[in-house]
Amino acid sequence: MFPRMVYESFRHQARRKLLAGIAITLGVAVATAMIAVATDIGDKINRELRSYGANLVVTPQEDTLDVEVGGVNLKPPSDGAFLNEADLPKIRGTFWHHNIVGFSPMLPVTVKLGSGSGAKDVTLVGTYFNKPLRFGNEDFTTGVKITHPWWKVEGKCGDGAAPRPGRVQDLPASCAWPDDNSQNILLGERLAAKLAKRPGDTIQVSGRELTISGILSTGAQEDDQIVAPLALAQQILGKLGAVRRVYVSALTKPQDALAIRDPKTMTPEVYDRWYCSPYVQSIAFQLEEAIPHSHAEQIRQVAQNEGTVLSRIKGLMLLITFAALFASALAVSAAMATAIYERRVEVGLMKALGASSLAVSAIFFAEALLLALVGGVAGFSAGALLAHQIGRSIFNSQISIEPVLFPIILAIAVFVTFAGSAAAIRRAVKFDPVFALRGEG
Repeated sequence: MFPRMVYESFRHQARRKLLAGIAITLGVAVATAMIAVATDIGDKINRELRSYGANLVVTPQEDTLDVEVGGVNLKPPSDGAFLNEADLPKIRGTFWHHNIVGFSPMLPVTVKLGSGSGAKDVTLVGTYFNKPLRFGNEDFTTGVKITHPWWKVEGKCGDGAAPRPGRVQDLPASCAWPDDNSQNILLGERLAAKLAKRPGDTIQVSGRELTISGILSTGAQEDDQIVAPLALAQQILGKLGAVRRVYVSALTKPQDALAIRDPKTMTPEVYDRWYCSPYVQSIAFQLEEAIPHSHAEQIRQVAQNEGTVLSRIKGLMLLITFAALFASALAVSAAMATAIYERRVEVGLMKALGASSLAVSAIFFAEALLLALVGGVAGFSAGALLAHQIGRSIFNSQISIEPVLFPIILAIAVFVTFAGSAAAIRRAVKFDPVFALRGEG
């Protein structure tokens, strides 16, 4: 009898039940999509935010002077302090080496530009452009093309034709960027304008004739400098293997209370949890372990912005999820209230025949449960498709739906449906059979 009463309810009030089911499906679909994206979006957003560039800088421990470089507070090393280039591949040996997107060493050198009495001092910065390295059995490439993605280079292509201004992005990668083992250089665009130099020209730097591979535009101090392969800068300085600082681009998670704690004050259990979390502080700590006599710190302007963006995006997704579920609960409440009011005579008859309040409420909760399960399954399927579409259109990648999300979504659907139905069902069990049978509310 009980299953038949539930079946007849759906058969005679198909429109009401359909409206409630659609409300549940829509709310659950939005919740599924937002939860799926939020749980799988961390690395994707982090990789998008890597367009900000490096978020960590490594300098020698002797670095004690405060200066401001490009609006970022750094502590560059003293004249006699250097890191060892041979230690840099050890960065790939840290616990979070898979989170290290790339790194680029820097070695600024003051050089003489030109010859004779007309020579003037200019800064030449040695770095990696796209350097192949090896650590253990792993081969990888790294350099400023990864850590400084906003650098734009206008170069001379292999056919000898100079590219048109504003079309740098159309050039092959080998057109403008110097090879890390070459004697070619990049000339900052402001310096190139002063010297009237173009790609393919030669320039005398500290008694060496160097070829200008491309014109560099960064919008920062590099526009007045020369950027060269690190080995060339080391040769000019006369210090092979010397590095002044290393910029590191790493995927990190937003800071929380644990992230900012001093590891020296932690218990072993808390320390293990902190060390095994991809906080910018823990990755910096591991960089100091990997590179002897080094000091690593976050570039706060970048790291803090990334954490703010991640937190706000996830907060927005959470707000959308709650709003969708709340709207779904209101729609279910309205539909159930109308349906129960239309059945007040039926409720009055059941109570007149001796049905308890528990039996009456059980019928309506069974209907709500069936609605929740059907709407939850439909909403999960629709939400999974929506999550995949969000991944393709925004992040150009696939959003993975974890199997454990399915029972969670069903539980959410049941909770929202029961929450929306509770008030109407409570009113139904309080119907006076006398007034209900007379058709009065």
